[in-house]
Amino acid sequence: MYALVTGASRGIGKSITKSLLKEDFDVLGTARSSDFPKEFTQHDNFESLYVDLGDPIAIETKLKPIFEREQVPNVLVNNAGVFMESGFENDDESWLKKWDQTMQVNLRAPALLSKWALNRWVKEGEGFLINISSRAAYRGDTQEYSAYAASKGGLVAFTKSVARDFGEHGISAYSIAPGFIKTDMAMDSIDVYGEDYLTEGMAFDEITSPDEVGELVAFLASGKVPHMTGSTFHINGGSYMI
Repeated sequence: MYALVTGASRGIGKSITKSLLKEDFDVLGTARSSDFPKEFTQHDNFESLYVDLGDPIAIETKLKPIFEREQVPNVLVNNAGVFMESGFENDDESWLKKWDQTMQVNLRAPALLSKWALNRWVKEGEGFLINISSRAAYRGDTQEYSAYAASKGGLVAFTKSVARDFGEHGISAYSIAPGFIKTDMAMDSIDVYGEDYLTEGMAFDEITSPDEVGELVAFLASGKVPHMTGSTFHINGGSYMI
């Protein structure tokens, strides 16, 4: 099995990549600028690629050729994302700039990558699309992060649309909706609010480990539950339940 993981150098993407490598996947991981861990770069089954998903030209030139190779990834994990603050009190130009940047990275880029993958998978007869969404897609977020919530909600709807039409081609599509995950991004929030604030309303008194998300991705990518296509897997410490 061969997987493409966006945002693979740190956070959730790092844990996803680690879990896939542990299960003997070949992994092509992308990053915008941060260094990949040595455990990846020294691994025989890992290939790295630097690309800014906020740059449509870079996506076209660096990522589209991946799906034109003789051997292409049969698992695509759209993990990379941005979380930009922009309140409604901001002027229209700056507000829309943040909105468009968020949509580009969180929704437009994953959709385009998925399109390229799906067109190839239809010919190959198998593929697994795993989109990392957010609990914000279901319960919303504060108004400052409404663009983030909207982008993740759109990603879930997109995933369901793929699942409906491509199952007959041996293709499954899943969404994962994490809550607060113990990553660099979450640690910044802990520094501001404290861990007690972030775990308020959870069933546990600790923030979810990214390793749990990685293990879930590896399980879905194994092909053991194809008939769960279109499903969203909620992993949020019980902060909301559906």
